[in-house]
Amino acid sequence: MTGGTGYLGNTLIRHARARGLPIAATFHHQTPPAATDITWYPLDLRDPTAVRRVITEVQPAVIIHTAFRQYDPDLMAITGEGAGYVAATAAEIGSRLVHMSSDVIFDGEKAGAYTEADPPNPITDYGRAKARAEELVQHHHPHAAIVRTSLIYGFDPLDRHSAFALAVARGERTEKLFYDELRCPVFVDDLAAALIDLAQSDYRGVINLAGAETISRYEWGRLLAQAYGLDPNRIVGTLSAESPTPRPRNCALDISRALALGYRLRGVREVLQASGKLKPSRES
Repeated sequence: MTGGTGYLGNTLIRHARARGLPIAATFHHQTPPAATDITWYPLDLRDPTAVRRVITEVQPAVIIHTAFRQYDPDLMAITGEGAGYVAATAAEIGSRLVHMSSDVIFDGEKAGAYTEADPPNPITDYGRAKARAEELVQHHHPHAAIVRTSLIYGFDPLDRHSAFALAVARGERTEKLFYDELRCPVFVDDLAAALIDLAQSDYRGVINLAGAETISRYEWGRLLAQAYGLDPNRIVGTLSAESPTPRPRNCALDISRALALGYRLRGVREVLQASGKLKPSRES
């Protein structure tokens, strides 16, 4: 897998280990932990020669491509064009490819949830890079699975989205959370399990793997505050129109196809309740 030292990558490694799967993983800036059962490779996705060298050396049966940059000056080169290099080499040596995409490839103006048939129409640099990645993957590796997902969260360790909301709830940050920015947060363990199952299937094309509950960033922040014993009223809401940069408002993903295929993708309230962080009877 690419991006093995990332938040999702770490969880994927844990799940793959539990299933007894042999693992090779790449890293870039972050030094990986010492492990005798994982072969680590440094990789700069901006370098097509390096991408080809690593993948041809490993000869993986499956590649799960999670590596990306969201704000880097080389955002398009890494997140967009780099995905194309991975897809081209994967197709060349006959590796199955599962490529991670995002809900922010959309403009957020649809009235309902986006399905797999909806075409990208990004309005942010990151969205444009992810849309370019999808285009390249489809071109180079038509049999690849392209996974559109949402905010990835977890508790051990805490993800950056949740950490930010809790910092606001503790009064450590003063930002406001958006009333009208809708997402489908997905629990990292649910996503990792689904990705490994998907990797071992013959599914091709786009599939939405996101949480089962559509929720605003504001509401998500309030739920997290409650779950961690903080005052949810410290969370202040605003409209995304107040953002200095364009933001897609509705990024809800329709996951009916994934659920029909048997993937377990829970909503945020169900996950918080199952973890014991939120009582089922408590108002949210």
